[in-house]
Amino acid sequence: MSAEKKQKANFSYESEAATSVTPSRKLSVAPMMDWTDRHCRVFHRQITRHTWLYTEMVTTGALVYGDVERHLRYDDVEHPIALQLGGSDPADLAKSAKLGEQWGYDEINLNCGCPSERVQKGAFGACLMNEPQLVADCVKAMRDAVSIDVTVKHRIGIDYEEEYGFVRDFVGTIADAGCKTFIVHARNAVLKGLSPKENREIPPLRYAVAYQLKREFPDLEILINGGIKSDDEIALHLEHVDGVMLGREAYHNPWTMADWDRRFYGDEAGRPRSRVEVLEAMIPYIEEQLRLYGPLGLKLNSITRHMLGLMQGLPGARSFRQTLSDSKKLALGDARLLLEAAARMPAAA
Repeated sequence: MSAEKKQKANFSYESEAATSVTPSRKLSVAPMMDWTDRHCRVFHRQITRHTWLYTEMVTTGALVYGDVERHLRYDDVEHPIALQLGGSDPADLAKSAKLGEQWGYDEINLNCGCPSERVQKGAFGACLMNEPQLVADCVKAMRDAVSIDVTVKHRIGIDYEEEYGFVRDFVGTIADAGCKTFIVHARNAVLKGLSPKENREIPPLRYAVAYQLKREFPDLEILINGGIKSDDEIALHLEHVDGVMLGREAYHNPWTMADWDRRFYGDEAGRPRSRVEVLEAMIPYIEEQLRLYGPLGLKLNSITRHMLGLMQGLPGARSFRQTLSDSKKLALGDARLLLEAAARMPAAA
């Protein structure tokens, strides 16, 4: 597969991107449909260089029968990066995982946590927790096809089943198939009667279940996800599990990740960037993307929409958002709009 096809731009996190050791999964940003696309991930990488980034869920059908390049292209700066797959057919998952490895992804993750009706109709996502042996077969097929890590993201129960034995047996069965890393969204998934949004809010968080999994399976890597918002909360969870994954908080308030490299990865090298420096660093990437894919294939707001929360909590944040959301300015396709928005933020300078 050619470098041109993989679309590896020369964009980078300056000279600071390279590390001699592959970062651990101590911290990660959750896969979120319509949000964690390749532009979002490049933006997040300007704030933290060690945190693991996950793609939106990509279905096996999209890769086996669709446009592989559109779904899998990314920028080298995004490493370490995991490809999340949605599917339930072992053969199709194996083919898709192999494609992910060929494209250079660092991990393949199987979605066993999404509760949406569309996903349920495809017989994958959270409903797979009711079929642990099928998930084990899927994991084995993927592990046989690739040499990179195959991981599973799942809930702690289905509907109103709150017996610990349910998730314990699920994890145990998948672990027997060779999976060593489990990302535990510490809520149940209610498959009937709740929307995906409600499934992120209504089922109670039960972090103790994830802690118990780590105690019972000490050799497995257990990551916890769900409702976590602050560095202090992250630190508390890391006393019990191996890693913490943030979702909507990292997206809506991306600056929450600004101190992660120093505090949780012990990286004291290099000076931390300011918010304005993050915006400045994104301009070459945006210009390259517009050159490659615009004006018909890519609009400026496809990238800038991910940055609206960068100034959250600062005076003038509303003016910043308004500038980046101005349809007339966006239509000009000029990446320097980021600097214009930053100029409305004297506190950020």
